[in-house]
Amino acid sequence: MESNLAPPETSAIERSDTDHDRRPQPPIMDRFSFTECAKQTHSLRALFELLVNCATEEGFGEVAYGALNFVEPLRLAEYPPPTVAVKWPPDWCERYFKHKYHTIDPVVRRTPMLLRPFLWDQLANHYELQPDERRVLDEAREAGLKHGMSVPLFGPLGRVSVVSFASPSDDVDPQDRIGHLNALASLFHTAHGEIARPCNNGGEKKVTLSQREITCMRWVAEGKSSWEIGVILEISLNTVNFHIKNAMRKLGATTRIQAVAIAIRLNVF
Repeated sequence: MESNLAPPETSAIERSDTDHDRRPQPPIMDRFSFTECAKQTHSLRALFELLVNCATEEGFGEVAYGALNFVEPLRLAEYPPPTVAVKWPPDWCERYFKHKYHTIDPVVRRTPMLLRPFLWDQLANHYELQPDERRVLDEAREAGLKHGMSVPLFGPLGRVSVVSFASPSDDVDPQDRIGHLNALASLFHTAHGEIARPCNNGGEKKVTLSQREITCMRWVAEGKSSWEIGVILEISLNTVNFHIKNAMRKLGATTRIQAVAIAIRLNVF
């Protein structure tokens, strides 16, 4: 199976934006139903259940959301920090929190160092894991969290969160679903931020994009890469990236998927 997590010196994290843009992108439009449903709720529990339901359709129904380096303003009360919301097998959930496994969990430890989604099975291939870290992964697998993968999520002020997915089945390929699960995690993270944001009298923030920025972002929403958008609009790759980065900055987004989700929530296009 092709590795998704590469050693630091040859990491996919370090690949150029151009190389990334030329690779096929996962379709995002089929995630819009998630965003539309998320707009209808102000409940973290309902939002998390929506995430679990969508992930289950992908074959990865064991899900956890954690905030790794800041006090999360909105969490489910039954789960101690750094966890925000969890759907794990009950026995594993109890063992994990009782023994404070988050202090030795290699996923928790390694997430801040990685910029892209990664597979749990590949952590040991690229990092010298401590015995206690290996034990957590082995016990998780025995408890029914198989073929796990995690999505690092970065916010303002150095905030780092993570959404993790695992399957109860041996007959799934996380590499095959990594694009869709990455999109789901980003959309969930954005929606959670909207729910957690304190209400103010100013109402929703106003964002104005140029017509070219809107056009580029609409094609991003269709799953097109910058290179493909340039061909469609007959403009250069650098010009496409310029407009997309401007749109992301105005929307306060750190990824393209997040920018699309925010634009939808704000009815920008």
